[in-house]
Amino acid sequence: MLNKTLIKYSNSFVSRWLVFAIDVCIIFFALYLAFILRFNFEVQKIDWERFLFSQPFVTAIYAFSFLIFKSYYGVIRHTSLEDAIKIFKSLTIGAAVLILVSVLSLNNQTLTIPYTPISIIIIHYLISLSGLIVSRFVFKVVYRKLTTTVGGEVKNIIIFGAGAAGIMAKNTLAREDKLNYKVVGFADDNESKVKKSIEGVNVYSAYEAFSDFLSKKKISEVIISTQLVSPQRKREIIDICLQYNVSVRTVPPVEKWINGELSANQIKKVRIEDLLGRETIKLEKDHIRSEIRGKVILITGAAGSIGSEIVRQAYYYSPTAIIMVDQSETGLFEIENEISVLPNKNVKSIPIIADVRNCERIREIFETHKVDMVFHAAAYKHVPMMERHPSEAVTCNILGTKNMADLSREFNIGKFVMVSTDKAVNPTNIMGASKRIAEMYVQSLNNHVRENEPECPTQYITTRFGNVLGSNGSVIPIFRRQIENGGPLIVTHPEITRYFMTIPEACQLVLEAGIIGNGGEIFIFDMGKSIKILDLAKKMIKLSGLELGKDIKIEFSGLREGEKLYEELLNNKETTVPTHHEKILIASVRKVAYAMMGENINELSRLVGGVDDMPLVRKMKEIVPEFISNSSKFEVLDKVEKIFTEKSTLEDTSNDKMIA
Repeated sequence: MLNKTLIKYSNSFVSRWLVFAIDVCIIFFALYLAFILRFNFEVQKIDWERFLFSQPFVTAIYAFSFLIFKSYYGVIRHTSLEDAIKIFKSLTIGAAVLILVSVLSLNNQTLTIPYTPISIIIIHYLISLSGLIVSRFVFKVVYRKLTTTVGGEVKNIIIFGAGAAGIMAKNTLAREDKLNYKVVGFADDNESKVKKSIEGVNVYSAYEAFSDFLSKKKISEVIISTQLVSPQRKREIIDICLQYNVSVRTVPPVEKWINGELSANQIKKVRIEDLLGRETIKLEKDHIRSEIRGKVILITGAAGSIGSEIVRQAYYYSPTAIIMVDQSETGLFEIENEISVLPNKNVKSIPIIADVRNCERIREIFETHKVDMVFHAAAYKHVPMMERHPSEAVTCNILGTKNMADLSREFNIGKFVMVSTDKAVNPTNIMGASKRIAEMYVQSLNNHVRENEPECPTQYITTRFGNVLGSNGSVIPIFRRQIENGGPLIVTHPEITRYFMTIPEACQLVLEAGIIGNGGEIFIFDMGKSIKILDLAKKMIKLSGLELGKDIKIEFSGLREGEKLYEELLNNKETTVPTHHEKILIASVRKVAYAMMGENINELSRLVGGVDDMPLVRKMKEIVPEFISNSSKFEVLDKVEKIFTEKSTLEDTSNDKMIA
């Protein structure tokens, strides 16, 4: 009954005036105790007349001080150091006033103000300070004990990171009445903190915490509070927790705390992106800034996941203007609004709705704005969709890129940086083949300009990387939606693997490669280890607190049109050359004549839009001999080519025998 009554009143908060009244009562009775202590409990020696004369005055002075400093305003069950400081200030000022009054009363007998011995004032001050602070924390502890008992089962928690953020996380959880959490220990890799106690909670080594506690202490949750832990170490901790079906949450960086304070709803569950993250890439930011500062940057596909991130990052290098080109009205509107509120008002952001396939429209943009650098990210990227619409892949990914590259040459743009994909390597689908043809044209144009037009300053650079986390069409948001809907998770094949990179990481490397490139290079990025999609799906299920096979299922759909099991960053005939940056390599690819590429693309343009897609795709395979379709209706072209090749080989062999 007492528990329910306490919760009922605490939920509506204890009245401030009730707190004020209790504080005044403590002051009132503390003076009585001060007199007793001053005379060593010899009650007969106490001047009770002076006590009765002083008590109302002393109480009134402190009460007035409480009103000034509002020491009674804090919610007692959330008492913190700040509340203790308020009490200290109010009592100190009150005691100072009393000492001043006593000195004046002692030196001027004509004053009719109460005189209280300074020794009594000091003893009373110390008793009151201890009583007020201790009473608040006692109430806080009692309240916490009673409410957690009523609320149900207590969840044991370990906080990894015994630093300031870890202590803040502990105190934040303690303030949340609805969360029956008990922090049973801190875990830390720093040996100097191990075997110590922080706010009554022991600090253990990470090995001890994660090897014994997760099973023996019935840990419900681990909170990673420190930002200094490496991605690899974080993965190790999370993997151990998942083995014991212990959920994991993380504390955001201090700069993301709301108004400098951490709240319980900011401590988020670990996302799969945290498991795929890698060590922070160190870039030559000063060099990038010197190349971009004061220039006009044009970014195509600016509304997309890659293009919009290039916009964000380029903005902080202080260009004169960023021309954002995309045919998506909504996406362009959103990135414009996002950029418009950023602090650097000297950077102009100019959104332009345009299609890279419309050469005259793009020419207008180049004529209107004196562009210095182009980042070409506009492209169709969805493999199955492009497999059904080859003409769209050709017009956007190939002809659109040709338009941008040719106009950059025409308007003497300093650098043209094309964003490509690992699907261009040994392509098995229309999308990958279209990007490979675009790569070939851009590189051939660069070589042609260097050899025949030395007055043209344009340097053509290509960047090639794999899947980016959270990008449009990425498997992770698809899995997340499927989990939210109760499953099943659809995986195409149990052995399918992919490389992953975060969007900011990919765009940082695009900027870096664009700056260091001298023209003609195809830069590839160190994508780390490829990841099995099935393992990714299983971990996402565990991170969601679900059990595979019981709460949710995984089903296999078979490879989609044009999809392959393994992505590659190089084909069999390509090698790499290192650069100054360990994460960036240059692919050594076969050179193609510019005139031949021009003829091939003109032929593709002529074949676009036909009723039958076969002639168009056959031409793409002719341009990219390593393009072998997979799980696609266009596999028939590879079979015909194989039969034709075998027949030609047999005829050549027969002719050789006849001649012999």
